[in-house]
Amino acid sequence: MQLYTCPACNARLYFRNSVCGACGTAVSYDDTQDAFVTGAVPCANVDRIGCNWVGDPEADGLCRSCQMTDVVPDLSIEPNQELWAEGEVAKRWALANLARWGWFGAEDTGQLPAFHFKSERTRKGREHVTMGHAAGVITLNVAEADDAIRVRNREMLDEDYRTMLGHLRHELAHFLFERLAEDPAFPEAFRALFGDERADYGEALERHYADGPRAGWQEIFITPYASAHPHEDWAETVAHLIHLTDIVDTAAAVQVAWPTAASVPADAYATTDAEALIVSAVDLGMALNQVNRAMGLADLYPFVLTDAVRDKLEFAHGWLNRKARG
Repeated sequence: MQLYTCPACNARLYFRNSVCGACGTAVSYDDTQDAFVTGAVPCANVDRIGCNWVGDPEADGLCRSCQMTDVVPDLSIEPNQELWAEGEVAKRWALANLARWGWFGAEDTGQLPAFHFKSERTRKGREHVTMGHAAGVITLNVAEADDAIRVRNREMLDEDYRTMLGHLRHELAHFLFERLAEDPAFPEAFRALFGDERADYGEALERHYADGPRAGWQEIFITPYASAHPHEDWAETVAHLIHLTDIVDTAAAVQVAWPTAASVPADAYATTDAEALIVSAVDLGMALNQVNRAMGLADLYPFVLTDAVRDKLEFAHGWLNRKARG
């Protein structure tokens, strides 16, 4: 994520800002410019969830991100509103990332994802919420914005990483697959590397949860879950590609230097050199792991990228970086 500038005083702004900390000017993020502006009508959700994007008067005052949310949890039940707000923060971040590659912004005329933010807490009692993607709809459980619940789920599932932002990137990857599959060349190229996604998905997941990941998964998959089915391999790969791209982009924006054998891209989202991007990201991850250890924290990026995994990351980068591909 890039750093931004206050249009009133040129002080530094961060992506989540709604007020300049230096001069006190109210600001809003304009996704059409990838910049903060003053004087614009804020999103209609500014009071409910603190949305800091510019609203669209032709869309009931909602910003581009909030327009994509079709379902929200029952806000009369605590703490649904707070958790939904946190989920929307992560969604705005994820959408801004993908807009750098030309996805889902004002110039994207294709289908946009629809988001359903649901809660297990309802007036009828507890209801199960299954997160996932189906037919363009991304369903998210707002409970995953609760740190205690998310950590419990991560430990129960023996995962190395679990965040709301990670969930969004993963589910958006499923949606992006559907968009990319509109290109006749994509499915065949995908199957040559990831396998046939037409294999029974339900049976594959049932087998994965019953028997665990396939033997030797570490050699060709980025996570155990990626080994369950080609669709999940793709979603995990794409999510990690965005993780890696964004940590390089953010580190460069705040002028962090780190030892790497690669040439760090001047713009991590604009580069066409996927190999250099991945190498510099891995080296950055190793450096940040050491910083975390110095504070007694878990590794920031505790994943090993084998040659097979890097091939998949480069494949995904080639298809997703639409602006770089022209």
